[in-house]
Amino acid sequence: MIGRLNHIAIAVPDLEEATKIYRDTLGAKVSEPVPLPEHGVTTVFVDLPNTKIELIEPLGGQSPIAAFIEKHPKGGMHHLCYEVDDIYEARDRMVELGATIVGTGEPSIGAHDKPVIFMHPKDFAGTLIELCLLYTSPSPRDLSTSRMPSSA
Repeated sequence: MIGRLNHIAIAVPDLEEATKIYRDTLGAKVSEPVPLPEHGVTTVFVDLPNTKIELIEPLGGQSPIAAFIEKHPKGGMHHLCYEVDDIYEARDRMVELGATIVGTGEPSIGAHDKPVIFMHPKDFAGTLIELCLLYTSPSPRDLSTSRMPSSA
């Protein structure tokens, strides 16, 4: 069911400093910071030949990343993201198999303008798992006749 590894997310207390490490020390290509207030994070993507790293920094007082940074002041791996062909089929299968979907249970629009869902770490060997719609799939704007909720 899961496809390729889309990215590894690393929560960081200082996005500018983390970006410098990847860009200046490791020589990687990095994106500009993108604030995602609806997710409570600011992201920078590090492009690698075989995947990406998503650096995430808390944004706002209600950021879900803030508690993670409190527990891990230097930051650390936050989640793994895998691509899927059908986000709804993947969600339904996970629920059927007993996995806990984080949040409302409905996909929301992620950093790449694609629907995503998160699955609770308790069901996946202690690792938060994100599933995202495969990049070659239609964008949410093209899914107007799909099951995509209007609030997403």
